[in-house]
Amino acid sequence: MVGTFYAAASPDSPAFVKVGDQVGSETTVCIIEAMKVFNEIPAECAGKIVAVLAESGDPVEFGQSLFRVEPN
Repeated sequence: MVGTFYAAASPDSPAFVKVGDQVGSETTVCIIEAMKVFNEIPAECAGKIVAVLAESGDPVEFGQSLFRVEPN
């Protein structure tokens, strides 16, 4: 999806996930805003977040890696 990456629901909210967090396939890891629509993005796999590869407010594009997840 092409849009803007947001690590949290709002500037005052904590990030959805951070390095070291365990996630499941349905865990929301970020929001991508595209054409004024805010899309919650699930992890789509289970494991531990080992890297966050984008900063809030960064433009992102289709196929770009946003996180590194170590499978369980």
